[in-house]
Amino acid sequence: MAEITHRTVRAAGRQVHLAEAGEGPLVLLLHGFPELSYSWRHQLTGLAEAGFHAVAPDMRGYGRTESPANVAEYTIHHLVGDVVALIGALGAGRAVVAGHDWGSQVAWHTALMRPDLVRGVVGMSIPYRPRPGLPPLPALRRTYGDRFYMLWFQRPGLAERELEEDVPGSLRRLFAGTSGGTPAFEPVVPEGGGFLDLYPPESGLPGWLTEDDLAVYADAFTATGFSGGLNWYRNLSANWELTAPFNRARVTVPALYLAGEHDFVVRGLDPGRLAAELRRAVPGLRDTVLLPGCGHWTQQERPADVTSALAGFARSL
Repeated sequence: MAEITHRTVRAAGRQVHLAEAGEGPLVLLLHGFPELSYSWRHQLTGLAEAGFHAVAPDMRGYGRTESPANVAEYTIHHLVGDVVALIGALGAGRAVVAGHDWGSQVAWHTALMRPDLVRGVVGMSIPYRPRPGLPPLPALRRTYGDRFYMLWFQRPGLAERELEEDVPGSLRRLFAGTSGGTPAFEPVVPEGGGFLDLYPPESGLPGWLTEDDLAVYADAFTATGFSGGLNWYRNLSANWELTAPFNRARVTVPALYLAGEHDFVVRGLDPGRLAAELRRAVPGLRDTVLLPGCGHWTQQERPADVTSALAGFARSL
């Protein structure tokens, strides 16, 4: 099995921690919330063995990457800028860019804003949707009310206090509560409760996550807290303003979309309609894959399927 190594590079004026493996064409792997480069451990080795240079950074706000304190420095422009700088720092002219959860949003927008640097894009969990005509926060408030989880995250310190009271317990509930096979839920914080009340009380870990895996995440978030990742959510309005030049723009590079059929992001959506809407927004879409029995943590729940899909897509470009 290929060895995963770690190093720090300077990109976009900051120190960025990388996990990487292999040699060959560059495949960048971007994690979401609340995750780390560690989330791609299976794909790093698998892609290396398939002949690629697989690189997973701790994203801005996470892990061992140097992260700003200012909330305003977590916009989509900053996050895409980090990816652009990283491609340059790694000496690659272009890359396949794959992302999960929030990392998927960054991957899609890197392909949208800098298609010259992106050989192909893979989104997991979050499909690409063109910029809406209305600002996101009022639209979410009208649809779900003030207690929708993304609105709950807008108040600095509120979610941090809850999540950081018991970091291992919080992560256990988040990972287990949105894995495949768990009941569907509405992501609206209950009256008189908190964000963690969306998820079942602490129980056993899902089969894809060991206690040692959980400890990696818990140690990292105990050291950093959760503010960095939550600050991505606190720029939803700023992102809508900043992406005005890309209103209704389509992603034109070759693309692949993967999600778990039980992922709360797409659960309940008609698969045919999801694929059709995505193809209209991403005309170079090669395939839409919904993984049976899989929940939100796509690349960790179905490591072999995701690695095979990534390698096959990258080879095809």
